[in-house]
Amino acid sequence: MKLLLSHSCPFNLDITLCCGQVFRWNKIGGWWFGVTGEKVFKIRQIGEELEFVNVDEDFVKNYFGLNDDLPKILSQISKDKHAKTAAEKFKGLRILRQDPWECLISYICATYKNIPAIEKMLFNLSRKFGEKVAFEGLEFYTFPTPASLAKANKRELQECGLGYRAEYVLETAKRVHNDDFHLENLKKLSYEKARSELLKLPGVGLKVADCVSLFSLGKLEAFPVDVWIKRIIVKYYASHFESEFVKKISLHKSPGKSEYEKLSLFGRRYFGEYAGYAQEYLYHYERMQR
Repeated sequence: MKLLLSHSCPFNLDITLCCGQVFRWNKIGGWWFGVTGEKVFKIRQIGEELEFVNVDEDFVKNYFGLNDDLPKILSQISKDKHAKTAAEKFKGLRILRQDPWECLISYICATYKNIPAIEKMLFNLSRKFGEKVAFEGLEFYTFPTPASLAKANKRELQECGLGYRAEYVLETAKRVHNDDFHLENLKKLSYEKARSELLKLPGVGLKVADCVSLFSLGKLEAFPVDVWIKRIIVKYYASHFESEFVKKISLHKSPGKSEYEKLSLFGRRYFGEYAGYAQEYLYHYERMQR
């Protein structure tokens, strides 16, 4: 199937899938291959046309955030020259609507890990606990269900490279599998309430809760803070904070809980209802400068 994008609907598939918000996509022969639920699909972009196989148009529009009014969003987040430069350079980057379960486990695994290490962990998990799916002569693996991970043991998860995260993944899987926690219901809650619920899960701190809120629950005001965002704030937005606070956070790689809250609140207040988009554009821009 094909979808023609309008001039008022800027989209860049490559940037969107390479900006660090998702970890299980692979580009093969000009096509991006992904797995959602039990289905493998592929997609590519040629100019203003998207071509995709094994999913429908509604899925593509929802998953890739094509219903977001991106021109309006970019206009609102371009509060200063730094954000404006990032918005102009990577215009077309969109926030995905990932499956909440896969996003949750992905970001629990992502704690204190770089992107290649995260990708390897998730591949190992999917190969060991997911289902093998053949598509166009290639082999893929579905993401493990809550039931499959709930039945695992800690040693098996550690063998996938999870380390101490194995216990968090196991306990979270048990809660979701036993219907003690309903991820889909979080979409109906406000950002603050959804985040508060996520924080009750093992292995979910402020950053993980914000990433899950932004990348799977549609809470576009969420403003995750990692070492890159902390660095960006110190570099470009230090004047918005007391000098002692800036000096303090500059001395540590990762912000503490109270420091995180202060930085994240700044992002939400400064950039407004689309702070999550500002975060992703600034994050990707800064990483690409290295």
